[in-house]
Amino acid sequence: MTSKIRILIADDHEVVRRGLALVLGQEDDFEIIGEARDGEETVRKALAMLPNILLLDRKMPRLGGLSAAKEIRHQCNKIRILMLSGAPVELAVLDALDRDIDGFVHKDISPYDLAHAIRVVNSGKPYLGPLVTRALIEQRKGRPSVSSLTDKPALSQRELQILKLMATPATYRQIGEQLHVSEETVRTHVKRILHKLEQPNRTQAVLAGLRAQLITLD
Repeated sequence: MTSKIRILIADDHEVVRRGLALVLGQEDDFEIIGEARDGEETVRKALAMLPNILLLDRKMPRLGGLSAAKEIRHQCNKIRILMLSGAPVELAVLDALDRDIDGFVHKDISPYDLAHAIRVVNSGKPYLGPLVTRALIEQRKGRPSVSSLTDKPALSQRELQILKLMATPATYRQIGEQLHVSEETVRTHVKRILHKLEQPNRTQAVLAGLRAQLITLD
């Protein structure tokens, strides 16, 4: 029997915590192990309970979400952190991606997409929805990126196809199914894309590709 994904929900609004617990508790592979109502309590409970996923509100009393994430990451890098926010994406979120948090979604995300995001992050992959990606691109304007290079990275047509699909929630297996190639072939192309764009992971490669106008979110 596959072990369940253990989730700790951190939000300063009780109605939000209870709503998330009710919705996510209906998923067979999820287990809600606790709730936290401020940043300090979040850090304390996360380190004591060691959830697989910490569902963390961006704005928390006593200790902000990003600060709490940084403290948790400093003491335990096994907990994967998915941040939620009802506010526009800030530059600090972009800086925290991959270093302190593993994914970011808006609170208006559908229950289905939130469950998918949790599973993606739990598998060890970063997660950004298309709307969040677009907001991050706007925040990133003016910062050094591959688009500042004289020549854009030379990606093949297949690599461009895959890069655009990397901007969606699709897994590598699902990308392969759409393109009628194997998952291993997709992973090989992804490695080449990361190398050419000089980026460490899928999320940063998508951001770099968008800034360089190699792909769009249309």
